[in-house]
Amino acid sequence: MTAMSEKEESNSPASDSVRVMEEGTRTPTPPPGPLAAPTLGPPGAPNGPVLPRWRLISLSISICFGLFLSLLDTTIVATALFTIGEDLKTINSINWVALAYTLSYLGCAVLFARMADVTGRRNAYVAAFIIFFAFSLGCGFSQTLNQLIACRVLQGIGGSGLYSLAFVIIPEIAPQPKMQQLAGAVIGAVVAMAGVLGPVVGGAITHGTTWRWIFWINAPIGIIPLIAFIIAWPKPHQIHHPERRPLKQLDFLGAGLVIAASVLVVFSFQEAGLRADVWNKAIFVAPLVVGVVLWFALFGWEVLAARKWESTLMTMFPLRLIKRRVFMGHFATTLLAGFPYFMVIYGLPLRIQVVNGRSQLTAGVSLMPMLGSVAVASTISGMVNSKKDFIFPTLFTGAILMTIGSGALSSLENAVSLPAKMYGFEVFVGLGFGLMVSTVSMGASLECELRDRTVAQGIVAQARVLGGSIGIAASTAILGILQSSRLIKTHLVTSFQLETLQNSAREMSPAQLEAVRQTYSDSFSESMKVCAAISGACVLATLLTFRKQKMDIMGRGNEQFNDNMKYVAKQKREAALKAEAKQREAGQAAQKS
Repeated sequence: MTAMSEKEESNSPASDSVRVMEEGTRTPTPPPGPLAAPTLGPPGAPNGPVLPRWRLISLSISICFGLFLSLLDTTIVATALFTIGEDLKTINSINWVALAYTLSYLGCAVLFARMADVTGRRNAYVAAFIIFFAFSLGCGFSQTLNQLIACRVLQGIGGSGLYSLAFVIIPEIAPQPKMQQLAGAVIGAVVAMAGVLGPVVGGAITHGTTWRWIFWINAPIGIIPLIAFIIAWPKPHQIHHPERRPLKQLDFLGAGLVIAASVLVVFSFQEAGLRADVWNKAIFVAPLVVGVVLWFALFGWEVLAARKWESTLMTMFPLRLIKRRVFMGHFATTLLAGFPYFMVIYGLPLRIQVVNGRSQLTAGVSLMPMLGSVAVASTISGMVNSKKDFIFPTLFTGAILMTIGSGALSSLENAVSLPAKMYGFEVFVGLGFGLMVSTVSMGASLECELRDRTVAQGIVAQARVLGGSIGIAASTAILGILQSSRLIKTHLVTSFQLETLQNSAREMSPAQLEAVRQTYSDSFSESMKVCAAISGACVLATLLTFRKQKMDIMGRGNEQFNDNMKYVAKQKREAALKAEAKQREAGQAAQKS
């Protein structure tokens, strides 16, 4: 770009550009009205640095595309797991292909956001992109299940960065309340679209070519937004780049506890589905107990860290968030909502393929009513809550709809034909989850201080994925129990036949096939009954978000901004005092020598 064009960028009028907040150096001007956003700019320079529109648009598209790809890979394998298991000669353990990604996604979301404070936003985001693409290729080239699981773990680490950093960078490049409302709506649409297209794209690719293209396709598609992101990254005079913090301030212990606790709890339920009669054995009890203990240890560590090192340690779960009733209500709601949503996403396609004998493509398309309703409800809830506080009624309604839909899905009969009522039941689940997903994200942002927004978004995202991971593992456990009691112990079907079901079905007798179909049908029904119970608990969890007095949405944004300015000023004063003390000590030491 020429020097003239750069000059034009920096001098472009406010109508053609977006003002960018420079924390710590801007002085807020009182808003002219109760709903107006603060005016940003230092004394004598009200217009301050600006971000050209082409940079804003390029960055926004690149970041949203990265977010889309990372979310897509949480569900794209849902309709392909059966085929992947057949190809790799293992069906019982195949859910680890999904769990490996979601668990690493869960464990590293907040950690990656914190790493951005150490390495810088651009470097962290580019690293996340590269990790995600590199191990997407690795997944495609995997020859064994263990190789695929290992690559999915590392792919999930990159995906967690693409997810969490989207919620960090976008508010920094578009800090105005109106721009953030628009950004929130766009991100909600991206989340919904990824949920809609994931199973469909996975089914279409698996049906038309090898399942390996599910992973290979990420690299050629993602290289363009990565290049656009690097080119469009703002110059120093166009955006405030937050001061980097030292690596030693990262909460490595907290991150390790989150990962270990999550993996152990999910592992215990997953193993329950792979082995018969393990509910009272060490392989199930030990990981579950240790995982629960580690969750309590995490809470204790966060309390200790908040009391002793609050200003010097970037904790995974700040105590000031845990103390907020409404925020914890959002946490509990999204944790419980993730359980039935992921269980339906992964359980229904498997039922359609085994019980109804349909292809992967048909299984993916059959999810469209639910996934489309997620997109519609997510958009509606974002619009409804953008200016007025209807957060509690929205969450309460969503939880009730999920309860109705899950309970209704449990009534599906064992039949070859796809019942039309199934699509209607899916809509209830989709509307319920859609109403909650964007509302929780908005509510979590409003219930925290501006400096905690990144970690708050990471926490609710982690909760949703944790609930979903437990849901996937629970569905495996239910299916494993029924397979063991009805098929393997009765010697109707062997374990090898179940692991190679697509091929061995051709050699089974009609009685064997009917027994397999009935087992999978009953397994899905039992899973949906569990989903209905969890959704009912979610209804109760939404009560924690109730407020007697509704929040002023726009006023809360102004309040967060002003509080953050005070916090930044305080941090700078403390840093200046420390620097002055060090200089004084150095001077005294020099005099003594």
